[in-house]
Amino acid sequence: MIALLGFITVCSAVVLIMKKVMEPVPSLILVPTITGLLGGFGLDTFKFIVKGLISVAPMGTMFIFATLFFGIIIDAGTVKPIIRMIFRLVGRDPVKICVGTGILAMMVHMDGNGAVTFLIAVPAMMPLYDALGMRRTTLATIIALSAGLMNTEPWAGTAQRAMVSLHLTPADLWTPLLIPLIVGGICILAVDYYLGVCERKRIGEINLAGGSLEFQDMDTEEEKRFVRPKLAPVNMLLVVITIGSLISDKIPPVVAFMLALSVALLINYPKVKDQKDIMNKHAKNALLMAGIVFATGALVGVMSNTGMITAMANAIVSVVPTSLGQHMALFVGIIGMPASLLFDPSSFYFGVLPVLAEAGVSYGVPAVEVARAAFLGQMNMGFPISPLTGGTFLLVALAGIDLGEHQKKTFPWAFGITLIMLAVSIAIGVVSA
Repeated sequence: MIALLGFITVCSAVVLIMKKVMEPVPSLILVPTITGLLGGFGLDTFKFIVKGLISVAPMGTMFIFATLFFGIIIDAGTVKPIIRMIFRLVGRDPVKICVGTGILAMMVHMDGNGAVTFLIAVPAMMPLYDALGMRRTTLATIIALSAGLMNTEPWAGTAQRAMVSLHLTPADLWTPLLIPLIVGGICILAVDYYLGVCERKRIGEINLAGGSLEFQDMDTEEEKRFVRPKLAPVNMLLVVITIGSLISDKIPPVVAFMLALSVALLINYPKVKDQKDIMNKHAKNALLMAGIVFATGALVGVMSNTGMITAMANAIVSVVPTSLGQHMALFVGIIGMPASLLFDPSSFYFGVLPVLAEAGVSYGVPAVEVARAAFLGQMNMGFPISPLTGGTFLLVALAGIDLGEHQKKTFPWAFGITLIMLAVSIAIGVVSA
C-alpha cells in the first residue's frame, strides 16, 4: 500500500509538471501533502514537511547566494575581456571560430543559467558565422555542448536537485566527477575543432581573407551602469577562490557563496543604492529556483518519513532481475542523457532518481554512484536539446534554426560525450559498472 501511494505521489507530481498543469512549486508541495493525508499519516504529514525543509535549507540558501553572486560577476563585465580576446584571436578561421565559441560558452555559463549563456554567446558570435557563411546549426551545437557540460556546476539547478533529493554535498556528487568532466571538456573542444574543419572545407577559401571582425557590445544603458571593466581580474580571482573552496570542502558551500557575494558587492558596487539595484535585478531568478528547492523539501520529507521511497525501491527490486540490478549505476548513466527528452529536471531528480538510487542500494550499489552516473547526462549534456526546457527554445530562436534540426545534429555528439565521461567515471572508480 505504501509503495503504491509512493508511485501515485511521484507519477502525479511528474505528470502535473510535464503537462504544465502546475508549476513545480505547487505540485511538489500539494501532491505529497494530499497523499500523506490520504495515507493515514494525519497531522504528522506536516511534521514530515518541516523535516524535509530543514534537510534542504542549506542547499536552498546556497542556491540563492550563488545565483546572486554569479549574476553580479557577469553583469560587472568579467567575461567581456575574454569575449574580445576570442574575437581578436579567431580572425576569420572557421576552426578557431568554432573552438573560440565553445570556450566562450563555457566561460559565460559560470552562473549555471542556460538562458543567460544563450543570450550572450549566440548574439556575440553569430555575426562571425553569418559573415563567413558558416552554418548556424554549427553555432547552436557548439554552444549547446559547452552549456551542457558547464551545467554540471554544483550551484546549477541539476546539481541542486540531485543533492537535495539524495542528501548529498558537492564533495559527494561533484568533486569525484572532476576528472570525467575535464575529459568531457576536452572532447567537446575536439568536436568543436572537427566541426570547424568541416565548415572550412564546406565554404572553401572564398570568405576567409581579411582581418577579424570586431565584437559588438549590445549592452543597454541600464546594463552599462553595472559594468566594471577594471575590476574584471579581481572578479575572476574571486570566482577561482570561491570554486576552489568548494573543491577543497573546507568551507560549507552556503558560507562560501555568502562570503563571495558580500565581497563582490563591496568591491564592485560600494554605493548602497547600486547594491540594492543589482540585487533586485537577480532576485527573481534566485528566489524562483530556491522556491523549487524548498518545495522539494516537502516532497522529500513526506516520501522519506512515511517510508514511501523505501517501499517503492523494494517493489522495484522484486521485479528487476538481479543481473540488471547489480549494474544500476551503469544502466542509469546510459539512459540519463536520452531521458532528458522525457523528463524535466524536477521530475527526474525528485521523482525518478530517489527510487532508482534506493533500488540500487538494495543490490549493493551506493546511491551516490547512481546519482553521479545520472548527473553526467540527465538535463546536463541533455538539457540544451530537451523540449522540456525553455532554454532550448531560446537557443534555437536566437540562432534562427529548427528545433528538430538542432536535435538531430547535437544529440549524437552530446550522447557520445556523456558515454565517454561515464566510461572515465567507471575507470577511476567513482561509478561502478
